[in-house]
Amino acid sequence: MIQLVAYDLDGTLVGRDLVLRPRVRAAIARVRATGVRGCIVTGRMYQASLPYARELELDAPLVCYQGAAIVDPQTDEVLFDMPLPNATALEVVEMAERDGMHVQLYRNDTYYCEQRNRFSDLYAHLSRVEPVVVPSLRELFGTSVATKAVVIADAPVAEQYAKQLQEKLGKRAYVTRSYPEFVEILNPFVDKGEALEFVAARLEIPIGNVLAIGDSWNDAPLLEAAGIGVAMGSAPGEIRVLADAVVADVEHDGVAEALDRYIPQDPSA
Repeated sequence: MIQLVAYDLDGTLVGRDLVLRPRVRAAIARVRATGVRGCIVTGRMYQASLPYARELELDAPLVCYQGAAIVDPQTDEVLFDMPLPNATALEVVEMAERDGMHVQLYRNDTYYCEQRNRFSDLYAHLSRVEPVVVPSLRELFGTSVATKAVVIADAPVAEQYAKQLQEKLGKRAYVTRSYPEFVEILNPFVDKGEALEFVAARLEIPIGNVLAIGDSWNDAPLLEAAGIGVAMGSAPGEIRVLADAVVADVEHDGVAEALDRYIPQDPSA
């Protein structure tokens, strides 16, 4: 019996148009009316994900930054916070600058970069949050930790750079991709699966009674942690094969399909 649904946001609840589709909104409202809780589990910043949680009336803890921060969307209380170690963040900046890559660092739900370009503009468009442009990330974060680092590049370049970063950083960081263009670097003890376990425990819901829906590489731990993991049809092949089921893509209301399949219209059914 499903008691909690964990929704990835980008590529799952919304596409690049950033719009919640009517069938998906209706399906989530139906599920919520049965008493099943819902939470968003995303790589986004808190301020970039909170509007969706509120629109969908999801009151369970909101997982953002791939699980590096978990926040109560009703009170804005930070329930969990595990930033990227300072030395690792600065190493990522040094590597990115050496390789001519665009890099952003995050702190206190704000993100920083050293210049506006098409990559920063892409992130600002998708997140609906503008960056703070600074002369030097290394100076700004010289003595303070970052929630995460993100390197942004064209998708084929990002794919290869993610491998380079993971090889270089090893166990000192968790390297993943959300959008094909975004390489995200976090504390090695952070991922969506660990975050889901935190939320389920806080709500006193067995992890086996959780349904999770996601579409990208960063959702692999989420789908593996949940009792039932569902991949969107647009997910990469390696994500689809580890899921318990595959549904339609975001443009064809895959979330609604998953909810209709696993949470019956009649709660007594």
